[in-house]
Amino acid sequence: MLWHAHEMLFGYAFAVIAGFLLTAVRVWTGRPTPTGAALAGIAALWVAARSIAPFSLSFSSLFDFLFAAAVAWGIGVPLIASGNRRNWFFIALVLALGAASLAFQAWPQLGVAIGLDVVLFVMAVMGGRVIPAFTNSGIPGGAGARRQPLLEKAALGAVLLLLVFDVFSIHVGILALVAAALHAARLALWAPLKTRGRPILWILHASYAWIVVHLALRGLAAFELVPAVVATHALTVGAIGGLTLGMMTRTARGHTARPLTVGGAELAAYVLVQAAALARSLLPLAFPDAYGAMVALSALLWFAAFALFTAVYIPILTRPRLDGQPG
Repeated sequence: MLWHAHEMLFGYAFAVIAGFLLTAVRVWTGRPTPTGAALAGIAALWVAARSIAPFSLSFSSLFDFLFAAAVAWGIGVPLIASGNRRNWFFIALVLALGAASLAFQAWPQLGVAIGLDVVLFVMAVMGGRVIPAFTNSGIPGGAGARRQPLLEKAALGAVLLLLVFDVFSIHVGILALVAAALHAARLALWAPLKTRGRPILWILHASYAWIVVHLALRGLAAFELVPAVVATHALTVGAIGGLTLGMMTRTARGHTARPLTVGGAELAAYVLVQAAALARSLLPLAFPDAYGAMVALSALLWFAAFALFTAVYIPILTRPRLDGQPG
């Protein structure tokens, strides 16, 4: 169980965040991020951590921290050189993930809790930046998706408070329920219903909705009304799984000069990952006696979703861009 928690968080989720930031910072700053041998070296640290994890999580965490430091350097140099202060906090968040992996060795529950809170905050920040913008640009005439500054600050501030509460072992019940309401209101302003018929958009909205579900279940779990494990998996399977799959398909297409539309394989993958989240977090509440079967079903659905993504996108990502540009 510890290996599973560690690798889902510091193996899978951290890798996607690192890849996203190494790509996005180049766009935000107009300056290069690591390529070639430097990028290969960063990737090698991640591969080393994953290779060691089945035998020693302690040594794996050490390589996780080195990976975090390397990614922080990779994004920090262009961010600082360009004076892009708005995004400097990502350097700290990357280092916090590396530190959480180290803390996992002495305090596994605390390390996982902090790591999940950091990933949740990253998703909340980036969701607010890209989901409304993608929605408006992806629907002819715009969708009217908008952000309300005070609500944005409150929603993100609530997640940061959750992190502080977890660090100091403070009861999070009321805070989590308030955070759920704030993020539900935030999502409602992004016009999710107008994305029907556009899978590359609705996958982002549906997956962000799992953040709301996670926060609500987490609040209920704090009052011992539901098992804490269902709240955790609403975040990991639903939000992390869905948002990363949705963003990977979109960015892979965009950065290879392909149309920002998806076909039947991607649609099937989106549906499968959403079904995996249902099977892992909500269905066990309705069918507690079938918990083991629900876990197995969720795993199979998750595997099928990412197997489809892999089969379709390896050819896309290993060939030159369609427009002949570098990337």
